[in-house]
Amino acid sequence: MIKGLFAGASPFSQLIMLAFIMMVGFLVIMLTGILLAPLVLCISFSEIMNDFGSNTDVHHLNMMRYMQTIFHTGLFIIPAFIAAYLFSETVTGYLNLNQTTKSKWFCSVLMLMLATIPCINLLATLNEMIVFPKSMSGLEQRLRDFEEAARQTTELFLKTDHAGGMIFNIFMMAMLPALGEELIFRGILQKLFARWTGNIHVAIIITGFLFSLIHFQFYGFFPRWILGVMFGYLLLWSGSLWLPIFAHFVNNTVAVMVSYLIHKEMIPEKVETIGSAWHDVPVIIVASAICAWLLWKIYKNSKIIIHNP
Repeated sequence: MIKGLFAGASPFSQLIMLAFIMMVGFLVIMLTGILLAPLVLCISFSEIMNDFGSNTDVHHLNMMRYMQTIFHTGLFIIPAFIAAYLFSETVTGYLNLNQTTKSKWFCSVLMLMLATIPCINLLATLNEMIVFPKSMSGLEQRLRDFEEAARQTTELFLKTDHAGGMIFNIFMMAMLPALGEELIFRGILQKLFARWTGNIHVAIIITGFLFSLIHFQFYGFFPRWILGVMFGYLLLWSGSLWLPIFAHFVNNTVAVMVSYLIHKEMIPEKVETIGSAWHDVPVIIVASAICAWLLWKIYKNSKIIIHNP
């Protein structure tokens, strides 16, 4: 491959190329992962096939964790670097990974992500209250069934009795998604849509929409869209992809750790849903004010850097 081969291509052409790279990368890495599974998991192919019959079997769960890790690597992380290599002369510069960020930014973002929890929980509750017309009841039921299946899979991953399991979950469900998804969505797609539309704000909204859409969970769509938009502005204001990566990581890590602590009965279950009930209105008001203040503070101290390829 020649570095910067498609640097002069139109945004639409680069979008098509990115989709192709992601598809090929996913297929190649997944196939490689499947072939290496017996070696990595220390079980035979026949055992792998048999273990898929039970969702609670330890081998099945290990296989699911393994494939989830391969999935994020093959679909997001590797394709992002390949695309950046083809779309520019400097990979890290194109992906906004070479910009230094002061520690105070990370501290502000940490507080911001903690403050957003009640607000996101409220949005999630409102999202779940959406009722489709009777003519679309079949679609609504399918969406709810899909949501329930995704919830059960997530619970299987999260229910671990050991700190080591929690740490691996942070790696699998927080670190990898934060890195991979931000590389693709904020690192590449946001940049391409900005060039295509000529408006960075439209690009951030579109990218946030696609970021939520790709999770295929309608009843968490709107809070995830809001988070995607916020991650987009963190990149715009800081000029560094490390800030939205960190924000994404904190958001997912908190969810993993809270779930673990609830499972170990170290904290009450209501901690996980704070902000979702009407009696939490004072908490939501305070949290919203803190979020608004922190976002304003970050904006006022921003570099407002937009790196064009």
